[in-house]
Amino acid sequence: MGKTIIDATQAAAELKALIDDAQSVVFFGGAGVSTASGIPDFRSPTGLYSQKFKWPPEYMLSHSCYVDHPEDFFDFYRDRVLALDAKPNQAHLKLAELEAQGKLTAVITQNIDGLHQAAGSQNVFELHGSVLRNYCEKCGTSYTAQWVRDTKGVPTCEKCGGRVKPDVVLYEEGLDNDVLTGAAMALATCDLLIIGGTSLVVYPAAALVPQFFRGSTLVICNLEPTPQDASADLICACDIAKAFDF
Repeated sequence: MGKTIIDATQAAAELKALIDDAQSVVFFGGAGVSTASGIPDFRSPTGLYSQKFKWPPEYMLSHSCYVDHPEDFFDFYRDRVLALDAKPNQAHLKLAELEAQGKLTAVITQNIDGLHQAAGSQNVFELHGSVLRNYCEKCGTSYTAQWVRDTKGVPTCEKCGGRVKPDVVLYEEGLDNDVLTGAAMALATCDLLIIGGTSLVVYPAAALVPQFFRGSTLVICNLEPTPQDASADLICACDIAKAFDF
């Protein structure tokens, strides 16, 4: 295990130095990237998993709940998942800036909020989909996230009456093969990988890093320990938005 830093200013300086020296940088992020934008994560003391709902959050966001209890699914989805007023924070903005400079080659995200694209990132692999895309399961008509938020009960297509499903990967559903392939190639060809805001315990996403990353430098920016800490060259145990403030 490499150096562990808890001071955000020092972490930002060390992170900048590593990025400056790197040829190809990839960022792999999770829910903690968006907490500074006001979107709750899952496993922190104030995250969704620490709150009380009708059923556990894992079930509320599962394919089974979507099929068997669609009204409960969409009530939870609108109230707890859709955060359409959130804005990109410093981490999102810096990553987009690094891509524009030709330093960052890809963002791989487990988030579904679309904030990386809102910040300006172009090459984003959304492992779990996006709330911004919604489609009718019967005829394929697309709908905006705002349209879904404004509906009541189970949203149905205005053209054919079919159910409108968010383009997000629910528990019990598989990840998109094209997205997985692109993420794997990005990991395999970078020399610096920055993992941020993720506990790395959600599979199959968490398996991508040990399976495909062969670069020289690994940085982890997360408030809590992760299974990859022992392999990291630098651990920034501080707020990720402040770590990217350089």
